[in-house]
Amino acid sequence: MLDDTLKSQLQAYLEHLTKPVELVATLDDSEGARDMLALLNEIQALSDKITVRIDGSHLRCPSFEITNPQVHTGLVFAGTPMGHEFTSLVLALLQVGGHPSKAPQALQEQIKHLSGPFAFETYYSITCHNCPDVIQALNLMTVLNPHITHTAIDGALFQAEIEAKEIMGVPAVYLNGQPFGQGRMELAEIVAKLDTNVEKDLVETLNKKDPFDVLIVGGGPAGAAAAIYAARKGIRTGVIAERFGGQVLDTLSIENFISVPETEGPRFAADLEEHVRQYDVDIMTLQKVKQLIPAQEQGGLIEVHTESGAVLKSRTVILATGARWRSMNVPGENEYRTKGVTYCPHCDGPLFKGKNVAVIGGGNSGVEAAIDLAGVVKHVTLLEYSDRMRADEVLQHKLHSLPNVNVIMNAQTTEVTGAQGKVNGLTYLDRQTNQPQHIDVEGIFVQIGLLPNTDFVRGTVKLTEPMREIEIDTHGRTNVPGIFGAGDCTNVPYKQIIIATGEGAKAALSAFDYLIRHS
Repeated sequence: MLDDTLKSQLQAYLEHLTKPVELVATLDDSEGARDMLALLNEIQALSDKITVRIDGSHLRCPSFEITNPQVHTGLVFAGTPMGHEFTSLVLALLQVGGHPSKAPQALQEQIKHLSGPFAFETYYSITCHNCPDVIQALNLMTVLNPHITHTAIDGALFQAEIEAKEIMGVPAVYLNGQPFGQGRMELAEIVAKLDTNVEKDLVETLNKKDPFDVLIVGGGPAGAAAAIYAARKGIRTGVIAERFGGQVLDTLSIENFISVPETEGPRFAADLEEHVRQYDVDIMTLQKVKQLIPAQEQGGLIEVHTESGAVLKSRTVILATGARWRSMNVPGENEYRTKGVTYCPHCDGPLFKGKNVAVIGGGNSGVEAAIDLAGVVKHVTLLEYSDRMRADEVLQHKLHSLPNVNVIMNAQTTEVTGAQGKVNGLTYLDRQTNQPQHIDVEGIFVQIGLLPNTDFVRGTVKLTEPMREIEIDTHGRTNVPGIFGAGDCTNVPYKQIIIATGEGAKAALSAFDYLIRHS
């Protein structure tokens, strides 16, 4: 299961174990069970603190619990956690084995005081890059609190459960048998949903903060770069965001960031956050900004209002809110979102194994999605609005070589159809004949680009039309004094990570220049 390099790396990690760890497996005679046992035996051979038992009695088979001898932790993997979930396995081994978590201590104490009981189940796929954050958060909660249990379930291995619960998007989290959450969730976000006093306390804390010299709205590459450059100037710097990392967290592979030959989005986002935290930067996550009020006079304070009710003040603000997936805006799309309509082929593709699906969009992302899905699903239909594909030629060549893919040009999607709560097809307009057409599919993967997250500043700063991007000059300045923009939410061309980081740095330097000229 593990190659020599991975074994060597894992063995080095396992040297941090301070307590004995027991892997208790519940097995049958399936191929999945044999793979699981092989993995557990390889792990056992790497540390004398790890033992394996095969007399487990978990309700899901195959599965294994990571626990201490004579202790029931309730931390279970129902599936062999390879692919993106291998890191989740390593962290679980370390944390059960006594190695401390890097999560904020105050948050860990809060988890320890949750009353429960909380029995979590998470359905995942090993190709999903959003799933590990959720699984790792719930696993840590299980380690910290005996009233919490968590079972991570490989949807490909337990397909009957996926179909019975009509799960068409991962990660899908259940609490005490009821739906709890869908998609990426951070540890603090999960805890906030369980502890109803958290939001109130957090608002009070935010309202008591002193004014910032520069407050950055957004935690993606542009926001991270702006934070570092501002903090290095010795000025009071804050970052407020829904999540640190932004759109990068939903990016699978990054191979064009100079000096980093290859990485993955979540790992890159973690590196960004770690770098920012090396400086005196106040990072405030799980906060969505709803309003920006410019300073009432030259040199006055700008107000940033959050949806939770908090108000932050700052001498300057850098808007680095990035972008989000563009929707089709057709009937049925919202109704069947996560019930067949999805935006992440890497995460949700395995859930459509053996089924017919459609991909909307003929750019690089759409063609790449169709190529990836073709290896999993029964058939892929790609629909492109115009009369020509926009993807790179090499991708188009690969796409047309696949036997289970067909491409429909001049196709304008007009409706998503469904029955019994899930997608059963889509209707499109043939733009050449002006005739409506219908195809039967069980999954629709939307890949038609991004929209800037600028709704909350409409009427406050100047936006371009029709894209509604923040209009900035060569110094990152908006039309409002003291307010700057950076990254994918602005009118700077070429939405690339490396460009966003440069724009973030530039905006921070411009904000500093503004401060020293308006002191």
